[in-house]
Amino acid sequence: MGPDRARAWYVISLRPQGTHAALRQAAARCGAGLIALSPWKLVARDDADARDQLRQALQADVVLFTSPAAVRFAAAMQPLAMRAHQAWIATGSGTRAALGRHGIEAAIAPARMDSEGLLALPALSDLARRSVGLVTAPDGRGLLAPALQARGARLHLAQIYLRQPLPVSATGLQRLRELEAPAWVALTSAGALRQVQQQLAADAQRTLLIHPAVAASARLMEAATDAGFARVVQAQGPRPAQLLSAAKALFSPGFR
Repeated sequence: MGPDRARAWYVISLRPQGTHAALRQAAARCGAGLIALSPWKLVARDDADARDQLRQALQADVVLFTSPAAVRFAAAMQPLAMRAHQAWIATGSGTRAALGRHGIEAAIAPARMDSEGLLALPALSDLARRSVGLVTAPDGRGLLAPALQARGARLHLAQIYLRQPLPVSATGLQRLRELEAPAWVALTSAGALRQVQQQLAADAQRTLLIHPAVAASARLMEAATDAGFARVVQAQGPRPAQLLSAAKALFSPGFR
């Protein structure tokens, strides 16, 4: 089992390749290990069309970033600067923090970090005759674009990065099959779960589904149940501390 052999329990992470560090560190502080089953990696769309999409999105009345990755890739393409009378919105506290690192201190984010919580923000309640720049990836936050347009927004979609599919790590699958300690699946993306399940053989799928899932939203709870997880608990959001807090219900008092 490698360096995590002595861990008392494990987090199974489906995050993109190279983005497990924060969850790994948070788990380690609780005495846990992490098994990475990345179904894709994030790749910039640094072409003329993407740059033009981003330029138009950043000039909109409302600028909405769907992830820290969207902020990171946007800032690599051009400097981020908030104009007077604009509203900049992040889907959650992690995305808002990413904007802050690039000088956008006045961005707002919902307390409930999912599409429904985002759409409940007053800044998105009346969008008639207003332009909205949505900075995202293809298929990211699928509910948002039609919901914003239904509210009258003139939508400028900037799809500036891609989720490039990857084969699930053979090492990760071996660790999953050999796992004897308690474990749970951190679920922050229904798409990632589908992508992983499509790659797993029947025995590996059964092994994954016997572990409980911690879902970052009510929508993801439904996705986990539909996928076949026998036990699902809901976290307050997708951040590592929120996932770990919800996971406390899954284990004995020995969970720290």
